[in-house]
Amino acid sequence: MIGKMNRSRRGFLELAAGAVALPAVSSFAWGQSYPSRPVRIVAGTSACGGIDFAARLIAQALSERLGQQFYVENRVGGGTNMGAELVVRAPPDGYTLYLVSAANAINATLYDKLNFNFIRDIAPVAGIARVPQVMEVHPSVPAQTVSEFIAYAKARPGKLNMASAGIGSVQMVGGELFKMMTGVDMMHVPYKGAGPALIDLLGGQMDVLFDTMPGSIQQIKTGAVRALAVTTASRSEALPNLPTVAETIPGYESSQWYGLGAPRATPVEIVDTLNKVLNEALAEPKFRMRLDEIGGAPLSGTPADFGKLIVEDTEKWGKVVNFSGAKIP
Repeated sequence: MIGKMNRSRRGFLELAAGAVALPAVSSFAWGQSYPSRPVRIVAGTSACGGIDFAARLIAQALSERLGQQFYVENRVGGGTNMGAELVVRAPPDGYTLYLVSAANAINATLYDKLNFNFIRDIAPVAGIARVPQVMEVHPSVPAQTVSEFIAYAKARPGKLNMASAGIGSVQMVGGELFKMMTGVDMMHVPYKGAGPALIDLLGGQMDVLFDTMPGSIQQIKTGAVRALAVTTASRSEALPNLPTVAETIPGYESSQWYGLGAPRATPVEIVDTLNKVLNEALAEPKFRMRLDEIGGAPLSGTPADFGKLIVEDTEKWGKVVNFSGAKIP
């Protein structure tokens, strides 16, 4: 049996094609009248942090442009899975939407038992932002570059401590991808959140952290931690002189990202309306300035573009999760 642990690339692409086709239940009348009442955007975390911020930013943009209230409902539990399941089971009428993040791509393999298939059951609507991570070390680590760090770590197998924000976090998979692609042996130490992980990095208990840029940029600028590279495919405008990990390890990429999803079979007119409005917002300087608050770069495109990102990252992070051995029953 082909399960989520062992999906082939062909299987992922078939699911992707299905996901893009799902909103094809068409209703011209719905598209013309939508929205006629308030719309909720479900965020799978508490009312703080990047996911909640992105949800509220989207809600504000849609409210201003569509003339109805879009509001955020926080459903905490299961590493965003509780919120995702709520949306999966909601009527496909455009009045319950979901703030999608990289966590959903990671969770597909991390959790043994999910009551839904995210790629199949959530229709991609629009990407919003991609947020870089930064590979950063405590100043006691002598490495000044990624290549020097690899040599330093390989000379001390199992001796360096790699902090993360917890099992399945983007910090964890970013670090595990680095281990997988370089062959370095580091001890993964999961914390209950990015804040505690950064505190112990600052204190010297941890050696390296692949943190999201907003969480550490002030400590980087003051020199409290040393940034070696950003994890996105291209350099970041926020730290333009910092190289990418991929400049040393070709093909390496890790990032947090956010977007909007809807229940499968949501009418295509509604999906297209939301996508069009959000892409218009992403083109505006005011919206981009708000993205800067979370270190985000605009992630515009079609629903199919966003669906492709979800599928590709689900496949990529599935391999990394399996490599790490992490599992949540």
